[in-house]
Amino acid sequence: MRIVLFFVFAFGVMGLQAQNQMKFKINGLQNTEVYLANYYGNKLYYNDTAKTDDLGFVNFEGKKFEEGGKYALVTPGPKFFEFLVADEDIYIETNVNNLVEDMVIHQSENNKVYYEYLNFISDKRKEREPIDAVLNDSTATEKEQKPFREKLEKLNQEVVDFQKNIVAEHSEKLVGKILNLAVDIEVPEEIKKQGEEDPAVQYYWYRAHYWDNVDLNDPRLVRDQMFHRLLEKYYTKILPQIPDTLCNEAIKLAEMMGNYDMKKYTIHYITYSSETSNIMCMDKVFVRMVDEYYKQGKADWLDEEQLTKVIESADKKRNVLCGEPVMNIILPDTSGVKWESLYAIDAKYTVIMIWESTCGHCKKELPVLLDLYHDWKDRGLEVYAIGNDFETEPWIKYVKEKNLDWINVSDNPEINDADSARVLILNGTTTLPSLNFRTTFDVFSTPKLLLLDKDKRIIAKQLSAEQLEDLLSNLEKDEQEKEKGAAGEDQGEVLPNDPKATDGKKAKKAKASNSRG
Repeated sequence: MRIVLFFVFAFGVMGLQAQNQMKFKINGLQNTEVYLANYYGNKLYYNDTAKTDDLGFVNFEGKKFEEGGKYALVTPGPKFFEFLVADEDIYIETNVNNLVEDMVIHQSENNKVYYEYLNFISDKRKEREPIDAVLNDSTATEKEQKPFREKLEKLNQEVVDFQKNIVAEHSEKLVGKILNLAVDIEVPEEIKKQGEEDPAVQYYWYRAHYWDNVDLNDPRLVRDQMFHRLLEKYYTKILPQIPDTLCNEAIKLAEMMGNYDMKKYTIHYITYSSETSNIMCMDKVFVRMVDEYYKQGKADWLDEEQLTKVIESADKKRNVLCGEPVMNIILPDTSGVKWESLYAIDAKYTVIMIWESTCGHCKKELPVLLDLYHDWKDRGLEVYAIGNDFETEPWIKYVKEKNLDWINVSDNPEINDADSARVLILNGTTTLPSLNFRTTFDVFSTPKLLLLDKDKRIIAKQLSAEQLEDLLSNLEKDEQEKEKGAAGEDQGEVLPNDPKATDGKKAKKAKASNSRG
Protein backbone atom coordinates (compact mmCIF):
# COMPACT_ATOMS: atom_id res chain seq x y z
CA MET A 1 0.00 0.00 0.00
CA ARG A 2 1.39 3.39 -0.99
CA ILE A 3 1.23 6.19 1.55
CA VAL A 4 2.12 9.82 1.05
CA LEU A 5 2.73 11.82 4.22
CA PHE A 6 3.02 15.60 4.35
CA PHE A 7 5.24 17.25 6.94
CA VAL A 8 2.73 19.86 8.05
CA PHE A 9 2.16 20.81 11.65
CA ALA A 10 0.03 23.93 11.21
CA PHE A 11 -3.39 22.38 11.69
CA GLY A 12 -3.42 22.06 15.50
CA VAL A 13 -5.44 24.37 17.71
CA MET A 14 -3.90 25.68 20.91
CA GLY A 15 -5.72 24.72 24.06
CA LEU A 16 -5.70 22.51 27.15
CA GLN A 17 -4.23 19.03 26.74
CA ALA A 18 -6.74 16.17 26.75
CA GLN A 19 -6.42 13.40 29.38
CA ASN A 20 -7.10 10.38 27.18
CA GLN A 21 -4.05 8.37 26.17
CA MET A 22 -3.12 6.28 23.11
CA LYS A 23 -1.15 3.08 23.77
CA PHE A 24 0.00 0.57 21.15
CA LYS A 25 1.89 -2.70 21.29
CA ILE A 26 3.53 -3.69 18.02
CA ASN A 27 4.85 -7.23 18.45
CA GLY A 28 8.07 -7.72 16.50
CA LEU A 29 8.92 -4.02 16.45
CA GLN A 30 11.28 -3.23 19.31
CA ASN A 31 13.22 0.02 19.82
CA THR A 32 12.00 1.43 16.53
CA GLU A 33 10.68 4.86 15.65
CA VAL A 34 7.02 5.00 14.59
CA TYR A 35 4.85 7.91 13.55
CA LEU A 36 1.42 9.16 14.44
CA ALA A 37 -0.37 10.71 11.48
CA ASN A 38 -3.77 12.28 11.03
CA TYR A 39 -6.02 12.73 8.05
CA TYR A 40 -6.96 16.24 7.03
CA GLY A 41 -9.44 15.83 4.22
CA ASN A 42 -8.04 13.27 1.80
CA LYS A 43 -4.38 13.61 2.80
CA LEU A 44 -2.38 12.13 5.64
CA TYR A 45 -0.09 14.40 7.67
CA TYR A 46 2.62 13.62 10.18
CA ASN A 47 1.46 14.53 13.67
CA ASP A 48 3.90 13.06 16.18
CA THR A 49 6.72 10.56 16.56
CA ALA A 50 7.80 8.12 19.29
CA LYS A 51 9.91 5.00 19.77
CA THR A 52 8.76 1.52 20.74
CA ASP A 53 10.36 0.01 23.84
CA ASP A 54 11.94 -3.44 24.30
CA LEU A 55 8.49 -5.08 24.30
CA GLY A 56 7.07 -3.12 21.37
CA PHE A 57 5.02 -0.68 23.45
CA VAL A 58 4.66 2.94 22.35
CA ASN A 59 2.53 5.72 23.83
CA PHE A 60 1.17 8.98 22.48
CA GLU A 61 -0.62 11.66 24.41
CA GLY A 62 -4.31 11.99 23.66
CA LYS A 63 -5.85 14.76 21.60
CA LYS A 64 -8.24 17.52 22.47
CA PHE A 65 -11.81 17.01 21.25
CA GLU A 66 -11.43 19.30 18.22
CA GLU A 67 -8.30 17.41 17.13
CA GLY A 68 -10.01 14.03 17.06
CA GLY A 69 -10.86 12.11 13.92
CA LYS A 70 -9.23 9.40 11.83
CA TYR A 71 -5.55 8.83 12.56
CA ALA A 72 -2.94 6.27 11.51
CA LEU A 73 0.04 4.60 13.14
CA VAL A 74 2.87 4.39 10.61
CA THR A 75 5.60 1.77 10.93
CA PRO A 76 8.72 1.30 8.76
CA GLY A 77 7.99 0.38 5.15
CA PRO A 78 6.01 2.49 5.41
CA LYS A 79 3.04 0.41 6.56
CA PHE A 80 0.18 1.72 8.60
CA PHE A 81 -3.23 1.04 10.11
CA GLU A 82 -6.01 3.53 10.74
CA PHE A 83 -7.90 4.12 13.96
CA LEU A 84 -10.31 6.66 15.41
CA VAL A 85 -9.33 9.19 18.04
CA ALA A 86 -12.21 10.28 20.26
CA ASP A 87 -12.67 11.18 23.93
CA GLU A 88 -11.56 7.78 25.27
CA ASP A 89 -8.38 5.87 25.99
CA ILE A 90 -6.99 3.64 23.25
CA TYR A 91 -5.02 0.43 23.62
CA ILE A 92 -4.39 -1.54 20.44
CA GLU A 93 -2.10 -4.55 20.02
CA THR A 94 -0.98 -6.00 16.71
CA ASN A 95 1.90 -7.68 14.86
CA VAL A 96 4.38 -5.80 12.67
CA ASN A 97 3.94 -8.31 9.84
CA ASN A 98 0.13 -8.25 9.85
CA LEU A 99 -0.95 -4.90 11.22
CA VAL A 100 -4.65 -5.24 10.48
CA GLU A 101 -5.16 -9.01 10.39
CA ASP A 102 -3.58 -9.58 13.84
CA MET A 103 -5.11 -6.53 15.49
CA VAL A 104 -6.64 -6.81 18.94
CA ILE A 105 -8.41 -3.76 20.35
CA HIS A 106 -8.11 -3.99 24.11
CA GLN A 107 -9.58 -0.57 24.79
CA SER A 108 -11.68 1.91 22.72
CA GLU A 109 -15.34 1.37 21.94
CA ASN A 110 -15.13 3.52 18.79
CA ASN A 111 -12.37 1.39 17.31
CA LYS A 112 -14.03 -1.90 18.26
CA VAL A 113 -17.13 -0.85 16.31
CA TYR A 114 -15.05 0.62 13.48
CA TYR A 115 -13.08 -2.59 12.93
CA GLU A 116 -16.21 -4.68 13.29
CA TYR A 117 -17.51 -2.70 10.32
CA LEU A 118 -14.26 -2.99 8.33
CA ASN A 119 -14.09 -6.75 8.91
CA PHE A 120 -17.71 -7.12 7.83
CA ILE A 121 -17.00 -5.19 4.61
CA SER A 122 -13.91 -7.31 3.98
CA ASP A 123 -15.94 -10.53 4.32
CA LYS A 124 -18.62 -9.20 1.96
CA ARG A 125 -16.01 -8.29 -0.63
CA LYS A 126 -14.78 -11.87 -0.60
CA GLU A 127 -18.37 -13.08 -1.06
CA ARG A 128 -18.73 -10.75 -4.02
CA GLU A 129 -15.69 -12.00 -5.94
CA PRO A 130 -17.36 -15.08 -7.52
CA ILE A 131 -20.45 -12.98 -8.29
CA ASP A 132 -18.39 -10.36 -10.11
CA ALA A 133 -16.57 -13.10 -12.01
CA VAL A 134 -19.85 -14.25 -13.58
CA LEU A 135 -21.23 -10.73 -14.16
CA ASN A 136 -17.99 -9.68 -15.86
CA ASP A 137 -17.90 -12.80 -18.04
CA SER A 138 -18.80 -11.64 -21.55
CA THR A 139 -19.64 -15.22 -22.56
CA ALA A 140 -22.30 -15.63 -19.84
CA THR A 141 -25.90 -15.30 -21.01
CA GLU A 142 -28.42 -12.99 -19.43
CA LYS A 143 -30.22 -16.02 -18.01
CA GLU A 144 -27.01 -17.27 -16.42
CA GLN A 145 -26.22 -13.84 -14.98
CA LYS A 146 -29.69 -13.12 -13.56
CA PRO A 147 -29.37 -15.12 -10.29
CA PHE A 148 -25.97 -13.53 -9.68
CA ARG A 149 -27.44 -10.06 -10.14
CA GLU A 150 -30.01 -10.97 -7.51
CA LYS A 151 -27.24 -12.19 -5.19
CA LEU A 152 -25.34 -8.96 -5.69
CA GLU A 153 -28.40 -6.87 -4.94
CA LYS A 154 -29.00 -8.87 -1.76
CA LEU A 155 -25.35 -8.54 -0.76
CA ASN A 156 -25.39 -4.78 -1.29
CA GLN A 157 -28.52 -4.47 0.80
CA GLU A 158 -26.88 -6.43 3.63
CA VAL A 159 -24.00 -3.93 3.62
CA VAL A 160 -26.38 -0.96 3.62
CA ASP A 161 -28.45 -2.41 6.46
CA PHE A 162 -25.36 -3.23 8.54
CA GLN A 163 -24.02 0.28 8.03
CA LYS A 164 -27.34 1.90 8.96
CA ASN A 165 -27.66 -0.23 12.09
CA ILE A 166 -24.22 0.81 13.31
CA VAL A 167 -24.97 4.48 12.62
CA ALA A 168 -28.29 4.25 14.46
CA GLU A 169 -26.86 2.41 17.45
CA HIS A 170 -23.79 4.67 17.77
CA SER A 171 -25.15 7.96 16.42
CA GLU A 172 -23.50 10.04 19.15
CA LYS A 173 -20.12 8.34 18.88
CA LEU A 174 -17.43 9.42 16.45
CA VAL A 175 -17.60 6.04 14.69
CA GLY A 176 -21.31 6.52 14.00
CA LYS A 177 -20.77 10.02 12.64
CA ILE A 178 -17.89 8.94 10.40
CA LEU A 179 -19.72 5.94 8.96
CA ASN A 180 -22.78 8.13 8.42
CA LEU A 181 -20.75 10.23 5.99
CA ALA A 182 -20.94 7.36 3.51
CA VAL A 183 -24.66 6.68 3.90
CA ASP A 184 -26.67 7.63 0.82
CA ILE A 185 -29.30 10.33 1.14
CA GLU A 186 -32.67 8.63 0.55
CA VAL A 187 -35.02 10.62 -1.63
CA PRO A 188 -38.67 10.20 -0.52
CA GLU A 189 -40.92 8.33 -2.93
CA GLU A 190 -43.16 11.37 -3.22
CA ILE A 191 -40.22 13.47 -4.43
CA LYS A 192 -39.13 10.74 -6.84
CA LYS A 193 -42.63 10.65 -8.28
CA GLN A 194 -42.66 14.41 -8.74
CA GLY A 195 -39.20 14.15 -10.25
CA GLU A 196 -40.52 11.93 -13.03
CA GLU A 197 -42.54 14.90 -14.23
CA ASP A 198 -39.99 17.58 -13.38
CA PRO A 199 -36.37 16.45 -12.71
CA ALA A 200 -35.66 19.80 -11.08
CA VAL A 201 -37.87 18.85 -8.11
CA GLN A 202 -35.73 15.85 -7.22
CA TYR A 203 -32.50 17.71 -7.94
CA TYR A 204 -33.28 20.65 -5.66
CA TRP A 205 -34.56 18.34 -2.90
CA TYR A 206 -31.36 16.31 -3.06
CA ARG A 207 -29.21 19.42 -3.11
CA ALA A 208 -31.02 20.87 -0.09
CA HIS A 209 -30.56 17.62 1.89
CA TYR A 210 -27.09 16.68 0.64
CA TRP A 211 -25.41 17.45 3.98
CA ASP A 212 -28.08 15.85 6.19
CA ASN A 213 -25.81 12.97 7.22
CA VAL A 214 -22.91 15.23 8.19
CA ASP A 215 -22.68 16.72 11.68
CA LEU A 216 -21.49 20.14 10.56
CA ASN A 217 -20.75 21.10 14.17
CA ASP A 218 -18.24 18.31 14.75
CA PRO A 219 -14.71 19.40 13.69
CA ARG A 220 -13.41 15.83 13.94
CA LEU A 221 -15.15 14.83 10.71
CA VAL A 222 -12.84 16.97 8.61
CA ARG A 223 -10.14 14.45 9.55
CA ASP A 224 -11.65 11.76 7.37
CA GLN A 225 -11.27 11.21 3.62
CA MET A 226 -15.03 11.01 3.14
CA PHE A 227 -15.54 14.64 4.10
CA HIS A 228 -13.27 15.67 1.23
CA ARG A 229 -15.10 13.38 -1.20
CA LEU A 230 -18.47 14.80 -0.19
CA LEU A 231 -17.22 18.36 -0.54
CA GLU A 232 -15.58 17.67 -3.89
CA LYS A 233 -18.70 16.01 -5.29
CA TYR A 234 -21.01 18.75 -4.05
CA TYR A 235 -18.89 21.56 -5.43
CA THR A 236 -17.91 19.99 -8.79
CA LYS A 237 -20.94 17.82 -9.63
CA ILE A 238 -23.99 18.75 -7.58
CA LEU A 239 -23.71 22.51 -7.97
CA PRO A 240 -24.02 23.85 -11.52
CA GLN A 241 -20.58 24.59 -12.92
CA ILE A 242 -21.52 28.17 -13.78
CA PRO A 243 -19.17 30.79 -12.29
CA ASP A 244 -21.87 33.32 -11.42
CA THR A 245 -23.91 30.64 -9.64
CA LEU A 246 -20.87 29.24 -7.85
CA CYS A 247 -19.82 32.69 -6.61
CA ASN A 248 -22.93 32.79 -4.44
CA GLU A 249 -23.14 29.08 -3.63
CA ALA A 250 -19.49 28.95 -2.56
CA ILE A 251 -20.11 31.54 0.15
CA LYS A 252 -23.29 29.75 1.28
CA LEU A 253 -21.39 26.47 1.50
CA ALA A 254 -18.55 27.93 3.54
CA GLU A 255 -20.95 29.65 5.93
CA MET A 256 -22.93 26.43 6.32
CA MET A 257 -19.98 24.79 8.06
CA GLY A 258 -20.61 25.06 11.78
CA ASN A 259 -17.05 24.76 13.07
CA TYR A 260 -13.67 26.39 12.42
CA ASP A 261 -11.90 23.36 10.90
CA MET A 262 -14.62 22.48 8.41
CA LYS A 263 -15.05 26.10 7.38
CA LYS A 264 -11.30 26.53 6.96
CA TYR A 265 -11.04 23.37 4.86
CA THR A 266 -14.02 24.35 2.71
CA ILE A 267 -12.75 27.88 2.06
CA HIS A 268 -9.30 26.60 1.11
CA TYR A 269 -10.73 23.85 -1.10
CA ILE A 270 -13.04 26.19 -3.04
CA THR A 271 -10.37 28.88 -3.39
CA TYR A 272 -7.72 26.49 -4.68
CA SER A 273 -10.13 24.55 -6.92
CA SER A 274 -11.48 27.67 -8.58
CA GLU A 275 -8.00 29.14 -9.10
CA THR A 276 -6.69 25.98 -10.79
CA SER A 277 -9.90 24.90 -12.55
CA ASN A 278 -9.86 24.04 -16.26
CA ILE A 279 -13.42 25.32 -16.59
CA MET A 280 -13.51 28.67 -18.31
CA CYS A 281 -14.11 31.75 -16.13
CA MET A 282 -13.88 29.86 -12.83
CA ASP A 283 -11.27 32.37 -11.64
CA LYS A 284 -14.26 34.62 -10.96
CA VAL A 285 -15.06 32.38 -7.99
CA PHE A 286 -11.43 32.57 -6.87
CA VAL A 287 -11.52 36.37 -6.80
CA ARG A 288 -14.84 36.34 -4.95
CA MET A 289 -13.46 34.00 -2.26
CA VAL A 290 -10.35 36.16 -1.83
CA ASP A 291 -12.48 39.28 -1.46
CA GLU A 292 -14.85 37.63 1.00
CA TYR A 293 -12.35 35.86 3.24
CA TYR A 294 -8.68 36.53 2.56
CA LYS A 295 -8.94 40.30 2.16
CA GLN A 296 -11.19 40.53 5.20
CA GLY A 297 -8.66 38.91 7.51
CA LYS A 298 -10.74 35.76 7.91
CA ALA A 299 -8.08 33.39 6.55
CA ASP A 300 -6.07 33.49 9.76
CA TRP A 301 -4.36 30.17 9.01
CA LEU A 302 -2.05 31.87 6.47
CA ASP A 303 1.00 33.89 7.38
CA GLU A 304 1.46 37.39 5.99
CA GLU A 305 3.62 36.29 3.06
CA GLN A 306 1.20 33.57 1.95
CA LEU A 307 -1.77 35.91 2.33
CA THR A 308 -0.09 38.58 0.22
CA LYS A 309 0.57 36.10 -2.59
CA VAL A 310 -3.07 34.96 -2.66
CA ILE A 311 -4.39 38.52 -2.74
CA GLU A 312 -1.90 39.57 -5.44
CA SER A 313 -2.90 36.58 -7.57
CA ALA A 314 -6.57 37.58 -7.31
CA ASP A 315 -5.83 41.21 -8.13
CA LYS A 316 -4.04 40.18 -11.34
CA LYS A 317 -7.17 38.38 -12.52
CA ARG A 318 -9.60 41.08 -11.44
CA ASN A 319 -9.63 42.97 -14.76
CA VAL A 320 -10.40 39.92 -16.90
CA LEU A 321 -13.36 38.28 -15.20
CA CYS A 322 -16.16 36.83 -17.32
CA GLY A 323 -19.32 38.91 -17.35
CA GLU A 324 -17.43 42.06 -16.39
CA PRO A 325 -16.46 44.91 -18.75
CA VAL A 326 -12.77 45.19 -19.61
CA MET A 327 -10.89 48.44 -19.17
CA ASN A 328 -10.68 50.67 -22.20
CA ILE A 329 -7.34 50.31 -23.99
CA ILE A 330 -5.94 53.09 -26.16
CA LEU A 331 -2.77 52.28 -28.10
CA PRO A 332 -1.18 53.44 -31.39
CA ASP A 333 -1.53 51.51 -34.64
CA THR A 334 1.35 50.51 -36.92
CA SER A 335 1.80 54.13 -38.04
CA GLY A 336 2.61 55.13 -34.49
CA VAL A 337 0.46 58.20 -34.98
CA LYS A 338 -3.15 57.05 -34.88
CA TRP A 339 -4.36 55.94 -31.45
CA GLU A 340 -7.07 53.27 -31.50
CA SER A 341 -9.54 53.06 -28.62
CA LEU A 342 -11.07 49.69 -27.78
CA TYR A 343 -14.27 51.36 -26.60
CA ALA A 344 -14.61 53.22 -29.91
CA ILE A 345 -15.27 49.92 -31.68
CA ASP A 346 -18.94 49.58 -32.58
CA ALA A 347 -19.43 45.84 -33.06
CA LYS A 348 -21.67 43.07 -31.79
CA TYR A 349 -18.58 41.09 -30.81
CA THR A 350 -14.99 42.20 -30.28
CA VAL A 351 -12.02 39.88 -29.98
CA ILE A 352 -8.99 41.06 -28.05
CA MET A 353 -6.01 39.11 -29.35
CA ILE A 354 -2.66 39.57 -27.58
CA TRP A 355 0.16 38.02 -29.55
CA GLU A 356 3.87 38.15 -30.44
CA SER A 357 5.62 37.92 -33.81
CA THR A 358 8.12 35.39 -32.39
CA CYS A 359 5.51 33.18 -30.71
CA GLY A 360 5.18 29.80 -32.45
CA HIS A 361 1.67 29.14 -31.14
CA CYS A 362 0.61 32.63 -32.23
CA LYS A 363 1.78 31.93 -35.76
CA LYS A 364 -0.49 28.86 -35.88
CA GLU A 365 -3.51 30.65 -34.43
CA LEU A 366 -3.33 33.92 -36.38
CA PRO A 367 -4.14 32.49 -39.85
CA VAL A 368 -7.15 30.63 -38.43
CA LEU A 369 -8.35 33.74 -36.64
CA LEU A 370 -7.82 35.83 -39.78
CA ASP A 371 -10.03 33.52 -41.84
CA LEU A 372 -12.62 33.61 -39.09
CA TYR A 373 -12.45 37.42 -39.02
CA HIS A 374 -13.11 37.64 -42.75
CA ASP A 375 -16.06 35.26 -42.44
CA TRP A 376 -17.60 37.10 -39.49
CA LYS A 377 -16.69 40.74 -40.13
CA ASP A 378 -19.98 41.46 -41.86
CA ARG A 379 -21.84 39.57 -39.11
CA GLY A 380 -20.68 41.90 -36.37
CA LEU A 381 -17.14 40.81 -35.44
CA GLU A 382 -14.12 43.06 -34.97
CA VAL A 383 -10.61 42.15 -33.79
CA TYR A 384 -8.48 44.40 -31.61
CA ALA A 385 -5.04 42.78 -31.91
CA ILE A 386 -2.41 43.92 -29.42
CA GLY A 387 1.20 43.19 -30.30
CA ASN A 388 3.13 42.04 -27.27
CA ASP A 389 6.54 42.56 -28.89
CA PHE A 390 8.82 44.93 -27.01
CA GLU A 391 10.37 46.06 -30.29
CA THR A 392 8.20 47.77 -32.90
CA GLU A 393 9.89 46.68 -36.15
CA PRO A 394 9.28 42.88 -35.96
CA TRP A 395 5.63 43.48 -35.07
CA ILE A 396 5.00 45.90 -37.97
CA LYS A 397 6.84 43.63 -40.41
CA TYR A 398 4.75 40.60 -39.44
CA VAL A 399 1.47 42.54 -39.65
CA LYS A 400 2.29 43.68 -43.20
CA GLU A 401 3.66 40.34 -44.42
CA LYS A 402 0.59 38.42 -43.22
CA ASN A 403 -1.91 41.11 -44.26
CA LEU A 404 -3.48 41.30 -40.82
CA ASP A 405 -6.21 43.74 -41.81
CA TRP A 406 -7.97 44.05 -38.45
CA ILE A 407 -7.17 46.74 -35.86
CA ASN A 408 -3.49 46.38 -34.94
CA VAL A 409 -2.06 48.25 -31.93
CA SER A 410 0.95 47.99 -29.67
CA ASP A 411 3.24 50.00 -27.44
CA ASN A 412 6.89 50.77 -28.10
CA PRO A 413 10.03 51.72 -26.14
CA GLU A 414 9.52 55.43 -26.86
CA ILE A 415 6.00 55.44 -25.46
CA ASN A 416 7.05 53.52 -22.36
CA ASP A 417 9.73 56.03 -21.52
CA ALA A 418 8.66 57.50 -18.17
CA ASP A 419 8.51 61.11 -19.36
CA SER A 420 6.69 60.25 -22.60
CA ALA A 421 4.16 58.05 -20.80
CA ARG A 422 3.46 60.74 -18.23
CA VAL A 423 2.75 63.36 -20.92
CA LEU A 424 0.53 61.01 -22.95
CA ILE A 425 -1.53 60.14 -19.87
CA LEU A 426 -1.83 63.73 -18.65
CA ASN A 427 -2.95 65.09 -22.04
CA GLY A 428 -5.57 62.34 -22.36
CA THR A 429 -4.03 60.52 -25.31
CA THR A 430 -3.96 57.21 -23.44
CA THR A 431 -4.27 55.73 -19.97
CA LEU A 432 -2.06 53.91 -17.49
CA PRO A 433 -4.01 50.59 -17.87
CA SER A 434 -3.42 50.89 -21.63
CA LEU A 435 0.33 51.28 -21.33
CA ASN A 436 0.31 48.50 -18.72
CA PHE A 437 -1.89 46.22 -20.84
CA ARG A 438 0.23 43.18 -19.96
CA THR A 439 -0.72 43.62 -16.30
CA THR A 440 -4.23 44.82 -17.08
CA PHE A 441 -4.99 41.64 -19.03
CA ASP A 442 -2.88 39.30 -16.86
CA VAL A 443 -0.70 38.31 -19.81
CA PHE A 444 1.60 35.49 -18.71
CA SER A 445 1.64 33.72 -22.09
CA THR A 446 0.59 34.34 -25.67
CA PRO A 447 -1.61 34.13 -27.59
CA LYS A 448 -4.32 35.38 -25.25
CA LEU A 449 -7.81 35.76 -26.64
CA LEU A 450 -10.86 37.42 -25.07
CA LEU A 451 -14.32 37.58 -26.64
CA LEU A 452 -16.35 40.67 -25.71
CA ASP A 453 -20.00 41.56 -26.27
CA LYS A 454 -21.22 44.90 -27.63
CA ASP A 455 -20.81 46.47 -24.17
CA LYS A 456 -17.23 45.19 -23.93
CA ARG A 457 -18.09 42.62 -21.27
CA ILE A 458 -16.12 39.37 -21.39
CA ILE A 459 -18.15 36.49 -22.81
CA ALA A 460 -15.29 33.98 -22.91
CA LYS A 461 -11.50 33.83 -22.72
CA GLN A 462 -8.48 31.58 -23.18
CA LEU A 463 -10.06 30.27 -26.38
CA SER A 464 -8.40 28.93 -29.49
CA ALA A 465 -9.48 30.40 -32.81
CA GLU A 466 -11.32 27.14 -33.58
CA GLN A 467 -13.20 27.25 -30.27
CA LEU A 468 -14.06 30.88 -30.94
CA GLU A 469 -15.73 29.93 -34.21
CA ASP A 470 -17.84 27.28 -32.47
CA LEU A 471 -18.83 29.73 -29.75
CA LEU A 472 -19.81 32.45 -32.21
CA SER A 473 -21.94 29.94 -34.13
CA ASN A 474 -23.70 28.89 -30.93
CA LEU A 475 -24.27 32.51 -29.94
CA GLU A 476 -25.73 33.22 -33.36
CA LYS A 477 -28.05 30.20 -33.11
CA ASP A 478 -29.19 31.24 -29.64
CA GLU A 479 -29.96 34.71 -30.93
CA GLN A 480 -31.95 33.30 -33.85
CA GLU A 481 -33.93 31.05 -31.51
CA LYS A 482 -34.76 33.98 -29.25
CA GLU A 483 -35.97 35.94 -32.22
CA LYS A 484 -38.30 33.04 -33.06
CA GLY A 485 -39.82 33.16 -29.60
CA ALA A 486 -37.60 30.66 -27.79
CA ALA A 487 -36.96 33.29 -25.13
CA GLY A 488 -40.29 32.30 -23.57
CA GLU A 489 -38.75 29.12 -22.21
CA ASP A 490 -37.53 28.92 -18.62
CA GLN A 491 -34.09 30.54 -18.46
CA GLY A 492 -33.46 29.55 -14.80
CA GLU A 493 -30.44 27.84 -13.31
CA VAL A 494 -29.17 24.91 -15.36
CA LEU A 495 -28.95 21.57 -13.59
CA PRO A 496 -25.54 19.95 -13.08
CA ASN A 497 -24.38 17.59 -15.84
CA ASP A 498 -26.41 19.69 -18.27
CA PRO A 499 -24.30 20.36 -21.40
CA LYS A 500 -25.27 24.02 -21.24
CA ALA A 501 -23.40 24.32 -17.97
CA THR A 502 -20.08 23.59 -19.66
CA ASP A 503 -20.14 24.00 -23.42
CA GLY A 504 -23.03 26.32 -24.18
CA LYS A 505 -25.02 23.71 -26.08
CA LYS A 506 -28.76 23.31 -25.76
CA ALA A 507 -29.93 22.23 -22.32
CA LYS A 508 -31.11 18.71 -21.60
CA LYS A 509 -33.10 17.54 -18.59
CA ALA A 510 -31.01 15.70 -16.05
CA LYS A 511 -31.79 13.84 -12.85
CA ALA A 512 -29.57 14.33 -9.83
CA SER A 513 -27.62 11.34 -8.62
CA ASN A 514 -28.41 10.01 -5.16
CA SER A 515 -25.06 8.28 -4.71
CA ARG A 516 -22.61 9.42 -2.04
CA GLY A 517 -19.72 7.64 -3.78
